[in-house]
Amino acid sequence: MKSSHHCAQLTPSALGASVSLVGWADSIRDHGGILFIDLRDRKGITQVKFDPHVNAELAAQAAQIKPESVIGVSGKVVARPEGTVNKNIPTGGIEVDAIALEIFNISDTPPFPLDDIGGDKVNEDLRLTYRYLDLRRPKMRKNLQVRHKATKAIRDYFDSQEFIEVETPALFKSTPEGAREYLVPSRIHAGQFYALSQSPQQFKQILMVAGVERYFQIARCFRDEDLRADRQMEFTQVDVEASFIDREDVYRIFEGMLKKVWKEVLDVDIPTPFLRMPFVDAMNRFGVDKPDMRFGLELQDVSSIFTNSAFKVFQSTVAGGGVIKAINAKGLADMTQGEIKALEDIAKSLGAKGLAFIKSENGEWKSPIVKFFSDAEKAALTEQLKIEDGDMVFFAAAGWEKACAILGRTRLEAAQLLVKRGKMTIRHDDWKFLWVIEFPLMSFDEENNRYVATHHPFTAPVAEDAQYLDSDPKRVRGQHYDAVLNGMELGGGSIRIHQPAIQKKVFEDVLKIPADVVESRFGYMLKAFTYGAPPHGGIAFGLDRMCALLCGTTSIRDVIAFPKTQKGQDLMAQSPTPVTAKQLKELHIQTVIPQE
Repeated sequence: MKSSHHCAQLTPSALGASVSLVGWADSIRDHGGILFIDLRDRKGITQVKFDPHVNAELAAQAAQIKPESVIGVSGKVVARPEGTVNKNIPTGGIEVDAIALEIFNISDTPPFPLDDIGGDKVNEDLRLTYRYLDLRRPKMRKNLQVRHKATKAIRDYFDSQEFIEVETPALFKSTPEGAREYLVPSRIHAGQFYALSQSPQQFKQILMVAGVERYFQIARCFRDEDLRADRQMEFTQVDVEASFIDREDVYRIFEGMLKKVWKEVLDVDIPTPFLRMPFVDAMNRFGVDKPDMRFGLELQDVSSIFTNSAFKVFQSTVAGGGVIKAINAKGLADMTQGEIKALEDIAKSLGAKGLAFIKSENGEWKSPIVKFFSDAEKAALTEQLKIEDGDMVFFAAAGWEKACAILGRTRLEAAQLLVKRGKMTIRHDDWKFLWVIEFPLMSFDEENNRYVATHHPFTAPVAEDAQYLDSDPKRVRGQHYDAVLNGMELGGGSIRIHQPAIQKKVFEDVLKIPADVVESRFGYMLKAFTYGAPPHGGIAFGLDRMCALLCGTTSIRDVIAFPKTQKGQDLMAQSPTPVTAKQLKELHIQTVIPQE
């Protein structure tokens, strides 16, 4: 049996028509011997009726069906009786009187409910073990459709902008400067390895040297990183590069892409151009380089208040070149001791010794540190932080970057506590796009006593700052930009170095990579640059993160058909697994099992 219609197609205009439908038995109801089956396919649901008074043999056959069994039915479209119309679905005004039934497959009882309400309550590991059942749930089907529509809109947009899609290799050479890589042993070349590509970065720059000019790719990428809700070991990015462009061109092109995606997928017109915020401002105001702009609770620098303070912890921090940052979580003075302790533990995990606070409650300040504050300091804090009864103020005393990071995380946690108490609303569809710009080109790695690239070593310095590459690398801003939405980094990129002498200087003089290592890892690229490399730049957007935001979920696992768990496992296929001794021998490698 084959279908004549899908299961969301039939309406009262089809009354009297003979139809055939195929799909899954979504639910089965016995009303006094008359059997009703909601038949489901990827489009929707149609109600089918089996009446033993009309065809007892057919009704008996239908009685064998269990939920999630795969069947085909033929019959006539009739109107539902008065009072039984379901206005919530397109087919709610009709049903199909069955005259034929084909049972393709009887299903076992699923291990969890396949509706959204019941399925959401199930442990995620169970859902991932039976992912083929989890993907039958309406929400998960919708997520896959959103991802398809977003990907199609992206391809259509770049085609309209005269970009061409070019595939680049997944097997590449190891370049350990970035995130940890997945290594693939070579059977043919004993003792040598490929690395799974972390991104097509070097290939897309080579394509610019090749004269492609406008390239894009929906690229599969791999990183051996610790996993979390917004990170997977294998992920998909919208990878783009173009020649003869500057940062303004990048902003315009990719705002256009995002505008098209949001319109095509959600029918939402997002305003452009996006807000632009320098990195330093983002850190000072929000404590993070991917600020969530849907709410306030901005950080304040109160260092000047404590320059000559009797509270030595704050005074010595300022004297030593550090800062005192504060945040007023307005209305959060009712925090429990457990909640305060949880926030303190988070602060300690970021390098803080503790988390100083003030509760403004019933007309007085409650805090172990208040006794050290002078009246003038209290007055200055009240004025700057607008402290009122019911407020909760947190402090971080540390170096600038650490203090920002501690209070940036505190800000996010405080916002969630306010949402939980009904004192703040944060809507997932309040779209606050922005560009974070003017990142430092380099940061200093104290552990290895050398500079490292903040973005990657191919990022071009801002022209007027290039003079400081030798004398003060931390002063140099990079032509690097991140697209941020609601506290999540959607994508990042930069204008690239296209002159071989400058690129070699960055590798050897600034990053202190030995010349032989530079030649081994990047020699082919530097050589390519000597044959007329055009000015170029680009960006990579995380498709998984973008789709998660479009779908209103916090986990990218919900928009990836077959994701790994946080432990990097595929519970459905039960991987990773050991391999045979014969396979290892062919690859010229041995394994060492670590001791428990």
